Amino acid sequence: MKGKKLNELASTAICGNDISSSCLYVSALATVCAGKLAWVSLLMVGAVLFLFRKIYGEVVGALPLNGGAYNALLNTTSKSTASLAATLTLLSYMATAVISAGEAMHYVHSLFEGLPIIIATIGLLAVFMTLTIIGIGESAIVAIIIFIFHLVSLIILSVFGGIFLMNNGWEILAQNQSLALPEGRGVVGALFIGFSAAMLGISGFESSANFVEEQERGVFPKTLRNMWIVVSIFNPLMAFLALAVIPMDGIVANQNSLLSHMGDVFSGQWLSVMISIDAALVLSGAVLTSFVGVSGLVERMTLDRVMPPFLLKKNKRGSAYVIAIMFFLLCVSILLITRGDIEILAGVYTIAFLSVMVLFGAGNIFLKVKRKNLPRPERSTWIALMIAIGAVIVAIVGNAYRKPEYVWVFLEYFGPTFLVVIIMLNRTRLLRMTLGIINSIFVPILNFLKKSKAAINNSIERINSQEFVYFTKGDDISVLNMVMLYVRNNEHTKKIKIVQIFEPGVSATEQFMIDLNVLDRSYPEIDIEFVAMEGVFGPDLINELSAKWNIPVNFMFIGSPGDHFPYRIEQLGGVRLII
Repeated sequence: MKGKKLNELASTAICGNDISSSCLYVSALATVCAGKLAWVSLLMVGAVLFLFRKIYGEVVGALPLNGGAYNALLNTTSKSTASLAATLTLLSYMATAVISAGEAMHYVHSLFEGLPIIIATIGLLAVFMTLTIIGIGESAIVAIIIFIFHLVSLIILSVFGGIFLMNNGWEILAQNQSLALPEGRGVVGALFIGFSAAMLGISGFESSANFVEEQERGVFPKTLRNMWIVVSIFNPLMAFLALAVIPMDGIVANQNSLLSHMGDVFSGQWLSVMISIDAALVLSGAVLTSFVGVSGLVERMTLDRVMPPFLLKKNKRGSAYVIAIMFFLLCVSILLITRGDIEILAGVYTIAFLSVMVLFGAGNIFLKVKRKNLPRPERSTWIALMIAIGAVIVAIVGNAYRKPEYVWVFLEYFGPTFLVVIIMLNRTRLLRMTLGIINSIFVPILNFLKKSKAAINNSIERINSQEFVYFTKGDDISVLNMVMLYVRNNEHTKKIKIVQIFEPGVSATEQFMIDLNVLDRSYPEIDIEFVAMEGVFGPDLINELSAKWNIPVNFMFIGSPGDHFPYRIEQLGGVRLII
């Protein structure tokens, strides 16, 4: 990390915008699921988050590197296990960014009805991509402004809620407390479903661990403490105030903008508008959290060669701009594919986020067992660790029970994403496997082709090695040329014997030898051998030479004989006439 590192306020703001924005939806969600026990469910979530403070503090304190659950598992288990956590974290961030941006634009749309939500959502994602590329320091300034405005808005809403209660009494709270629990559930069932739904209120708690290297020394545990305080106070408080001043039917009817409706009830339209503006801003801040968290996580994965190296390219400010651009494109693609359907994205987000929390707890277990001598500033107890992991598993089961379709939606997105990571992680193994397949299939074929080629060449060589014989009477060069043309065009050979039979004391003329030499140069592909011998040409000589040279009689040629030739053609045993 180049430049100045982030202080406590900046670090808390970046990850706090995500987790603190949860009160905008989780209070209503818990109330719908748990009814009058919603605030109890949210307090239970605060208790679980308190346990995770120690878990995150121990793991990141011992391994103060970007990557969150991925970093924890990478240093205690295998890279493939760590990549599972990384994939879930990426999915969680992707869904968070798209959901938060979409919800922010829905709040803006409530103020400006003509706003095209999909286009505006893409624009908001582009803005925070740009901020991330400019640099995390500049991004932190925006995050701080949003975070402070959000806290002030919640404090104002709480104060006016308290004033409203003092002026109007507790009748509505008593009325809501007298109602039966949703769907006829008992206390345990209501708390189980309410707690499972309310666990979504701690999303963003893992974000600080993904950019810990950009924080000043000692800041990380403070960010955990600050996020825990905000969630433990405001989430139950908002649910309690809602139950105290709004009838249950009104809460259910206004669950998508409950806090804005509460502002209208407490003090009129101005507070409702303020909460809507705050909602749009803090949800936008959650988008920034996703970009910052993904940048830290993917950069770490790329350094570990889990992702392609081109993602490490940085600008002059030291920002990994390629990561930001790729994340933006992925978010836009999911937005367009789902057409901004929050239900589909929530299915991905719910399972992915809670699974990351379980894996982080598993990372703490492995750290205790395998790296027990590694120095760390604090330690979680085994009992607290088991309770925390068990609580998140209960939340996963509860959400799967509450919304079974979430599991299938999650798998549809998780499968292809994890497949890409596994391919990158095992690319050398896959390349070797591909090479093995090529070798097993094509090498035998190549060997067969080589052998076939050699066999064919041998056949050609064997065919061409057959010698031919032409018996000449001292023909001139034109006749000899006709012989050579015939042989070249009709036979497969590289050698021919030109044989001339002389009477005793006679030899070839000088001109004939000159012509033969010219002919030899004219047909370099055929070896011409001149054989001069004394004797009488006839069947006996032909058979004798055939046996001596191992050349069949039918491979011996003559010119057409004249009237005075003493033998008939059939007496020569198959000698061929070629001229």
